[in-house]
Amino acid sequence: MSSCAPAVRSCFAALLLGGLAGCASTGAHSPSARPVLYPNATLTRVGDAQGRAEVDACMGRAVSAGLTPDEKNNAVARGAGVGAATGAVASAVGALITGRGGEGVIRAGAAGAAVGGSAGAVQGAFRNDRPSSTYRNFVQRCLAERGFEVIGWN
Repeated sequence: MSSCAPAVRSCFAALLLGGLAGCASTGAHSPSARPVLYPNATLTRVGDAQGRAEVDACMGRAVSAGLTPDEKNNAVARGAGVGAATGAVASAVGALITGRGGEGVIRAGAAGAAVGGSAGAVQGAFRNDRPSSTYRNFVQRCLAERGFEVIGWN
């Protein structure tokens, strides 16, 4: 095997975990969730199809007001930076402790930065998958003003 094999395996693992993070971004606690309406008098009167149309309209109003369904907190970039710095320092210190000097320390630091940055980015991707409470509150208030009751998000 070549000396590139560990780096290739690390990149493959990071891509696999990133894919899993994308798959995990559904459900009640994801930005793609939709409000669930209680079958009150308004929903009973207008029907499920009109209720879905009202939900779509309120979600559209929230977006038009500049809100997004997900928190935009740059967690992926922040996680990659922290991971890269931590990995680089830990690897370089490890190389110094084991007696590798000069170029060995630099190589170890670079490899640690690559692995740590990948791991940090994946961790940041998991943390970035949060719904915006402001967006949800806007949609819920819009629906309440139209006579609907939101009992949760799915």
